Amino acid sequence: MSKSTTSGIGTARVSRRGFLAGTGSILGVSALGIPVVGPASSASAANIGDGATVPALVIGTGYGGAVAALRLAQAGTNVEMVEMGMSWDTPGSDGKIFPKVTSPDQRAYWLRTKSKAPVSNFFGFPIDSSIAKYTGVLDAEEFAGITVYQGRGIGGGSLVNGGMAVTPKQSRFSSILPSVDAAEMYSTYYPRANAALGVGNIDPAWFETASCYQYARVGRKHAARSGFPWTFVPTTYDWDYMKAEQANTVPRSALDAQVMYGNDYGKKSLVKTYLASALATGRVNVSPLHRVTSVAPAPAGGYTVTMEQLNTVGTVVATKTVTAAKVFFAAGSVGTSKLLVKLKSTGVLPGLNGEVGKGWGDNGNVMCGRANHMWDPTGKLQSTIPCSGIDNWDAGGAFAEVAPLPTGIETYASLYLSITNTTRRAEFSWNPATQKVDLSWQTAWKQDSITMAKTIFDKINSKEGTIYRTDLFGAYKVWQDGLTYHPLGGAVINKATDNYGRLHGYQGLYVIDGSLIPGNTTVNPFVTITALAERNIEKIIATDL
Repeated sequence: MSKSTTSGIGTARVSRRGFLAGTGSILGVSALGIPVVGPASSASAANIGDGATVPALVIGTGYGGAVAALRLAQAGTNVEMVEMGMSWDTPGSDGKIFPKVTSPDQRAYWLRTKSKAPVSNFFGFPIDSSIAKYTGVLDAEEFAGITVYQGRGIGGGSLVNGGMAVTPKQSRFSSILPSVDAAEMYSTYYPRANAALGVGNIDPAWFETASCYQYARVGRKHAARSGFPWTFVPTTYDWDYMKAEQANTVPRSALDAQVMYGNDYGKKSLVKTYLASALATGRVNVSPLHRVTSVAPAPAGGYTVTMEQLNTVGTVVATKTVTAAKVFFAAGSVGTSKLLVKLKSTGVLPGLNGEVGKGWGDNGNVMCGRANHMWDPTGKLQSTIPCSGIDNWDAGGAFAEVAPLPTGIETYASLYLSITNTTRRAEFSWNPATQKVDLSWQTAWKQDSITMAKTIFDKINSKEGTIYRTDLFGAYKVWQDGLTYHPLGGAVINKATDNYGRLHGYQGLYVIDGSLIPGNTTVNPFVTITALAERNIEKIIATDL
């Protein structure tokens, strides 16, 4: 990336015009089913100012924060959003906003000097490489026992996930959020979330012939031969654009190895949905590269919020204080939990209750690969957007995505990300010696998830006469048991907060992200996070504003 590009990305407040111009979709916003409206008239060229007073401050621009900003603005409240990451709206020297999975550069990782890919080896050789330190789009945050992958940038996790937009089965909902009315969620808030996110399904007829989904068809065949239910999974990808990618009539993104470091074209990230709609109200402004460090009661009411402005190598270039009448914590499960634990333990918000920091889980994530026979090729061209899964939850406690391995060569390999019914929960705690927040997760706990995932893959291997790949996650390592893509919990609803995300002890402080959900959603979590945020903000607007 050129010097002029790196110095210019993400340094100014985001207007709706710049937002939409930066999405990179050749088909445009209207092709994604999102109304095309004019630019937000109130957008300015400046970040939030030191000493500003605002009615509502939203910390983070992921799913929960985007919902809160949009609905507050529609209700007539002016909203300031602050985001630790950049505004991803400027192409690099290669003409792309985001790098490929197969060639990560400085854009790929948040302030790292070496990449840290989930699939860290190939044919036994390490594939991580040195990169320049930069405020890249994916944070591989390392705790004792686990690495937590999180999106960094305006749009949060929607920038880096695979777009699998799964609503859990209603019969399982009571195990996910026992204090929340399931009938209400499934009749009102899940449909609202799916509609606003632009969730859609692959064309089943096209799937049968698309070369980019040969790997998924192989996964389906193996699941069926072993008696496992296989299912299509909705996503937030523009399927018309995917068909055009397959036909080579538009620039490729999902078919050009773009996914966990961002997607230039076809994916409907929050930038194209909730956040675009929020900015279109004229009541929402977003300041990238701003990291909140403190939220304290203000003498005259409301809260004094302290934040650091960063440059693209992570250096603090300014410190600001802002007064907000109401503050919405939407920095993600890890970000929100770490901040609340710090504020409670250091006496800034001593009235937070003892549940803050507890109930954190990894959504049971564990990965594995299988080596198929030569007569079962999975394809050189693979879409990075998964569209199917194997559901053995009721019998074995595991739901497995049939995942891509987009290397550009034939690998004869099937890759899977499993979500499992683990009950392991960790706790965040303040470490006074290091002045940092620790997490009590233990890698050994992943054995529960491995055991559940093996109920699927041991049987498939036995039936097919195949073996596990041992060259993808380290030398002779079958299971990727050191990560999660789906952090959940740390400020659990109806425990650390009331049943709508209001933090106990402080009027006007709210949690509205994945930290409300205690550790597991049985499927990919972002639709549940979005639907819960829709439920909670509706109540907050009706009663607190």
